[in-house]
Amino acid sequence: MTDPTPIWCPSADRIARSRFTHYRSWLERRYGLRFTDYESMWQWSVDELESFWSTLWEYFPIRAHTPYDCVLDRRTMPGAKWFAGATLNYAEHSLAAAFEPDAERRLAIVCESETRAPVTVTWAGLARQVGAVTHCLAAFGIQPGDRVASYMPNIPESVVALLATASVGGVWSSCSPDMGVVSVLDRFRQISPRMLFAVDGYRYGGKRIDRREIVAELVAGLPSLEAVVFVPYLDPEATFDATAARPGVSVVRIDEVLARPAAPQFTPVPFDHPLWIVYSSGTTGMPKPIVHGHGGIVLENFKGIALHLDVGRDDRFFWFSSTSWIMWNLLVSTLATGCTILQFDGNPGHPDLSTLWRFAERHGATFFGTSPAFLGLCMKAGLSPRGLFDLSALRALGNTGSPLTEEGYRWVYEHVGPDLLLASISGGTDPAAAFVGACPVLPVRAGEMQCRPLGTATYAFDDEGRPVYDQVGELVCTLPLPSMPLYFWGDTDGRRYHESYFDVYPGVWRHGDWLRLIRRPESVTAVIYGRSDSTINRHGIRMGTAELYRVVEEFSEVTDSLVIDLEYLGRESFMALFVVLRDPAAGVSSELRDALLAAIRTRLSARHVPNEVIAIPDVPRTISGKKLEVPIKKILLGQPVDRAVNRDSMANPGALDWFVDFARRRARDA
Repeated sequence: MTDPTPIWCPSADRIARSRFTHYRSWLERRYGLRFTDYESMWQWSVDELESFWSTLWEYFPIRAHTPYDCVLDRRTMPGAKWFAGATLNYAEHSLAAAFEPDAERRLAIVCESETRAPVTVTWAGLARQVGAVTHCLAAFGIQPGDRVASYMPNIPESVVALLATASVGGVWSSCSPDMGVVSVLDRFRQISPRMLFAVDGYRYGGKRIDRREIVAELVAGLPSLEAVVFVPYLDPEATFDATAARPGVSVVRIDEVLARPAAPQFTPVPFDHPLWIVYSSGTTGMPKPIVHGHGGIVLENFKGIALHLDVGRDDRFFWFSSTSWIMWNLLVSTLATGCTILQFDGNPGHPDLSTLWRFAERHGATFFGTSPAFLGLCMKAGLSPRGLFDLSALRALGNTGSPLTEEGYRWVYEHVGPDLLLASISGGTDPAAAFVGACPVLPVRAGEMQCRPLGTATYAFDDEGRPVYDQVGELVCTLPLPSMPLYFWGDTDGRRYHESYFDVYPGVWRHGDWLRLIRRPESVTAVIYGRSDSTINRHGIRMGTAELYRVVEEFSEVTDSLVIDLEYLGRESFMALFVVLRDPAAGVSSELRDALLAAIRTRLSARHVPNEVIAIPDVPRTISGKKLEVPIKKILLGQPVDRAVNRDSMANPGALDWFVDFARRRARDA
């Protein structure tokens, strides 16, 4: 059980100045709505779902070209239709600040990378670049609904290309250039893009990585492709000949396109017009091509970014992400608040773990977003950023991708800053929203996410499908959200969509995470316990793997860990704890092994004590940082590695080799 004492409380001044408080006061003035605490406000937002979302439409500067007929046709999932009749455009909201009087001097983007000199883009400059690329898209005949793909990193050109695609009603889809050709084609072949934006390469960890051969393979493998916008990022003099890969494909350089700046034009599209296609991890099967709509993303991001993360015009917002992760889409979406976004492309650990903190110091980041894995590395390395860098501008630190331990929470407040909103959120790619997350007016408790976001009917269900509190259950959402997937591209009968979320509880979104909701005085807080499909079930008692990681990774000798419960046919379950050691040469001593097992036995459960503790060189992870528990389990149970996991979808595919060898040795010795 987590400590009920808050580790941080917002000051009265901070509460008063937050956008959340402004919205709450507006509700009282406008509609006479008064709430005793956050939880009563949340309850209203789900009980009166249509009224809640209509107030957001009115409160935020929604640029609708035609009004909506009704907020929600029916509360059904899947199939809910939001704001029918309304037309708008995502890019028009993202570029609103470009038409303000100070747009020529105020910065929209600041970008640093390992590959080239720093780049800054003003709001007016961003608008002109988007207009230039919009004209390029039009010249190639891109129409509303046409797919435009990207093989570019987290740089301003990617932002410009996304906004230009959205402005003409095209459908954007992105893969980071660190992904291999098989993984990218698995995604892009499903959506048949007409145009591709692509870089020649990049630098990572000080190494030059040329990707022109990969781009040529993409051109050859995408028969729908008609044009490539080539971005010479690694080498400004680089060239690319698409006809060598497939005759008839046109190529234009991005510098030639941007040399003709123009005012952006925005095509009004229906609320549920496709905006972008994002993908599930694709580590164990064909990635799901998840389609989100213009209106749902605009509305959800105003709520999540402005109200729950408290990001506004004066902020400098940074979230370290690749362009393959939904957090990059969130980074771009913060532009709608008028803030400046900070981009970093490169290895966050090169030349050392202080790289991102130095970046935050240089550019006065007010919001620093990252992953618990990165924070864990900083913690294990003994880094204390607040003592080394001037982080006085920092107001909030966001994290997502995996659960942050209680020790991680305490490290942030001791070593990053004592007066920060530690915004831990969980939701992700599928809903394009947080199911549990942050709020600037609520206290933070170590290990707990602060609340269920407004309008989000998140519950923990037991085996009988009943809501439970103060115990672990399945994370579900019982009411539709405007940002939920419209559909999966190519899923004509909706079967794949239905089977992904609604096959367990009809009409209720099942997300696949273990969740515990805790009643606190101000709100219901939340703890995520990892994926429910990798749950450890020993002697009828289930436990999420994240609970074990919290205990194991508190040991200073351990930098990372992975637990796998192997249920061999006809034999007793065998549970292995794999650990990455700070000092690999030391190995797992008998003292460390005994201490780890004793901690699990006394702090968690005697039934969940591992059979073995084994040192490994690295924990296999997805590109977004999630541990690959299920694929490793399949490999250790004898499934061929190419059937168990797609290496191209991984952050560190070389980490699989150890497990393949380990499985081979165990099979031989059995």
